[in-house]
Amino acid sequence: MRVILASVLALLLSLSSVAVPALAQSNPNPAPLEFRDPAEEQRFHDLVLELRCVMCQNQSLADSNAQIAVDLRREVLELIRQGKNDAEVKEFLVARYGEFVLYRPQVKSHTWLLWFGPALVLLAGAIGITIIVRRRSGNAPVPPDDSQEW
Repeated sequence: MRVILASVLALLLSLSSVAVPALAQSNPNPAPLEFRDPAEEQRFHDLVLELRCVMCQNQSLADSNAQIAVDLRREVLELIRQGKNDAEVKEFLVARYGEFVLYRPQVKSHTWLLWFGPALVLLAGAIGITIIVRRRSGNAPVPPDDSQEW
């Protein structure tokens, strides 16, 4: 009985290893992107470097190999060919995925801390250090230390 169960289990495991890649999402168009001219290609590359992959951690759309990044690169090229400028392409992607898709989000009321937060922390640190140094450098004379031999 154990031999039969082990055989069935081995058969299921081998089938699952074959079935999983077959169930994985395949790229409907695996062909590399083709550009009409070098200017279009340069504009495309500049744009995808400024856009973040919505699935990956801190990778640009140009660097990511995720399927959604491949699809978004095709979408960006399609939007460029529709005559949209860079701002319109970014607006389209922001409307779809939020400001996370931008590496450099615009300064707005909900992003001001992102832009100015590090400067505020640095300023608070400088003020704190200044206060501490001024308190320690008061006018109190330093008592002579008789334990040292000079």
